[in-house]
Amino acid sequence: MKIRRALATAVAAAVTAPAVLLSVTPAFADTKPAAQTQEKQSKPTIKDLEKAAAAAQKAYEDAVKARDEAQVTVRKAFEELSKDSHPLVAAANAAKQAAKDAGTAKDTADRAVTAAKAAVDALPEDASEEQKTAAATALSEAEATAATAATAKTAADTKAAETNDAVQDARVAAARAASVADRALDDALAAKIAADAALAQAKKEAEEGEDCEPEHDLTAEVTGLPTKLVAGTTTAFSVRVTNGSDRHMDEVITYAGVHATDKTGLKDTGKFFRLQWSTKSSPKWQDLNEDNYIDGVGALKPGARADVKMRLTLDKATPAGNGVAFIAADFYNEDGSCGGAPGADMYEFDVKAAGSKPGKTEDAKPKPAKTTKPGGNGHTPQGSASATPATNGNLAATGSSSATTSIALAGGAAVVLGAAAVFVVRRRKAGSGA
Repeated sequence: MKIRRALATAVAAAVTAPAVLLSVTPAFADTKPAAQTQEKQSKPTIKDLEKAAAAAQKAYEDAVKARDEAQVTVRKAFEELSKDSHPLVAAANAAKQAAKDAGTAKDTADRAVTAAKAAVDALPEDASEEQKTAAATALSEAEATAATAATAKTAADTKAAETNDAVQDARVAAARAASVADRALDDALAAKIAADAALAQAKKEAEEGEDCEPEHDLTAEVTGLPTKLVAGTTTAFSVRVTNGSDRHMDEVITYAGVHATDKTGLKDTGKFFRLQWSTKSSPKWQDLNEDNYIDGVGALKPGARADVKMRLTLDKATPAGNGVAFIAADFYNEDGSCGGAPGADMYEFDVKAAGSKPGKTEDAKPKPAKTTKPGGNGHTPQGSASATPATNGNLAATGSSSATTSIALAGGAAVVLGAAAVFVVRRRKAGSGA
């Protein structure tokens, strides 16, 4: 993949369910399981979020400084390793010359053996015993010398290879140090973006005076969204909204958003992605409104469900990369009460260039994965806090840095960011249904 998804995971966690962000740096780490943290403090205060954002900013600044220092150190290391005076380089050069000399000595000894054999073969039939003995002795001595030269050459070649490997290992170690600093900076950037997004959304909610409550049993589940999409094509999928609670919901609204991702987080993809919806009560295909809401679900009584048809069209000019879709559901009642899933589930997919073949694909799965809420009634909640954000198995293994557009996962930050049941991704306007 051209762009790794880990940063999208961290940002998505932030904009869907910011938690007690006090774990964005080790100094504020919380060793308790996410589920316990949620039960103890489901919604952080703005002061908590400001403290976490400041810590994330400081960690990011430190990571930038460390990365810059690492780059200087690595440059110096490579400069030194390019000089013949460096001990490792000097040893490698000496071993290389010794191997060359040993090779020359072996060639000379081999030629002496050839000459001695020729002398033996050239002896006349009437040669004396003394002549035969002398020729045989000369051949034996030449072969012994050649054997010794061959052994010496093998040892010299081995030494040359070992010293050359030592130089290369030193260069690799220097490069690895830079890669570690790059990955640390990527982690810090992801945590910073997540913390800033959580703080900004919390302040926005405070200004709007929103007071909706979490409802784990109102779920919105996607089916049929492939993990690979091709630019210039349209893909149909569906969202099933289920009221698994024991309350009647006067108006249920589905939230859906699609974005591309890169190392800065979520990108505005309005000119590339077009997401439309259709329901039984509103069968005509419609574009999402400016708040990314679908208002065609209507009322849902306890245990009822409704399906929303979706189609996602990618412009032919859509660049290859990665994308994410966020899906969630809210409800509003005539008495002014409101609520919904604590966060939006994130579905990841690859974007292939126009004309490409998608290859083997499967349905995208939600991240965080759904789990049963603690002490619940068996229903499967949306955006479970106990889930761990997904990590591609090779993300942190090779250490590809942002220079190669590979983003490392933001460590524990993304896990904790997905832990609390807080409404922050959707613009809730209680009573307005907007």
